[in-house]
Amino acid sequence: MFTGIVEELGKVISIEPAGANGEAALLTVHGPLASSDAAHGDSISVNGVCLTVVDRGVDTFTADVMKESLDRSSLGGLVPGSPVNLERAMPAHSRLGGHIVQGHVDGTATLLNRNPGDNWDVLRFGMSPELSPYVVEKGSITVDGTSLTVSAVSAPGAKDEYFEVSLIPATLEATTLGGLAVGATVNIEVDVIAKYVERITAVAQARSQGQARVQDGTRA
Repeated sequence: MFTGIVEELGKVISIEPAGANGEAALLTVHGPLASSDAAHGDSISVNGVCLTVVDRGVDTFTADVMKESLDRSSLGGLVPGSPVNLERAMPAHSRLGGHIVQGHVDGTATLLNRNPGDNWDVLRFGMSPELSPYVVEKGSITVDGTSLTVSAVSAPGAKDEYFEVSLIPATLEATTLGGLAVGATVNIEVDVIAKYVERITAVAQARSQGQARVQDGTRA
């Protein structure tokens, strides 16, 4: 479990194919803080993706990246030297400074434009129709592991789905979002509460419809 408060900017040392068919990857990242107390089996968020530490070096850690993570996220596009947002798992006694972040990426979004303000930047991201129902104005969203508040979202049914976030200087300086170029791909995790609500509603509706069919059959 994470909070979406990025602890440090790391740098990719290497990313190598792994597994019998080379469909997975072995990712090594330089991150003095993130690796300072890392042990085998610990979780570290890398650009919003929860990864498991399998080895630790001097100011570095190595993690396995399975095919599912590569398919759903932008990690497969990393190269040596790529900056990444890092956050260690949240200790139970710590403050929840951002929001509940699982590190389970739901998909990716593309930076459409950025509009610099007096003391902030407004970033607009294009998203898929599948993610759109979970994104609400003033709600929480995780972008490359960073907990952010949605400042604007496209209207329901819009042809081009998007959401906007407004970033203060501290966020621009402490994360990869400060140097993000238009056209870049980011990892997105929507608020898990919205997904639970959708699932609970769908199950309740299916059970209600099933009971109605049984009752209709009995009356028949």
